[in-house]
Amino acid sequence: MASPILEVRNLHKNYDEGRIEALRGVDLSIDAGEFVAISGHSGSGKSTLLHLLGGLDTPTHGAILFRGTPLGSSLSLDAYRCNHVGFIFQAFYLLPTLRAVENVQAPMLATRNGAGDRAERAEALMREVGLEHRMRQHPNELSGGERQRVAIARALANNPSILLADEPTGNLDSTNSMRIMEILTGIQKARGMTLIVITHEEEIANSAQRHIRIHDGRIVP
Repeated sequence: MASPILEVRNLHKNYDEGRIEALRGVDLSIDAGEFVAISGHSGSGKSTLLHLLGGLDTPTHGAILFRGTPLGSSLSLDAYRCNHVGFIFQAFYLLPTLRAVENVQAPMLATRNGAGDRAERAEALMREVGLEHRMRQHPNELSGGERQRVAIARALANNPSILLADEPTGNLDSTNSMRIMEILTGIQKARGMTLIVITHEEEIANSAQRHIRIHDGRIVP
């Protein structure tokens, strides 16, 4: 049986000196290798939850455990983000002055991999997302779908066990959206990775192994 890779216990997140409650006592367990979709209206707390799961922010109260180890105490957030998590965002966040394959190498600069190893791995990842013919282009020379594929390759750079995607198809048309989700789910199945996707698209949410809905900072049926 699969074991939890992430456990969330009584998670609260407040902003503006406590006047805004983004999350209100969330409890959640996500298994290794699971594909989970999280949906909710704007302001429901779904992106806040994703940022906390990825170690981009810290909770006001409660705990997040990665393979049983509490984040931020027994495991530093920097080490967690670098070694265990890959991020994919709606806005791509590619560095405009770097070529596509160089963007994929960027997360590896924090590792001990040599320049040759970084280049070889980046090129292999570009081939994996079907962009072997676009390695030398800059982001402004790529289509939206191509930029998101570069972002997926970059998220895989350090071989994470968890992929976190925040509205990965939000800036794409239906054809490119379908292609991106095919790539993500194909990678998730082939590598046995945990995939957590924030989405407002019911078709994507319903294709996941589990669909979690958030309303006013709480998980609802």
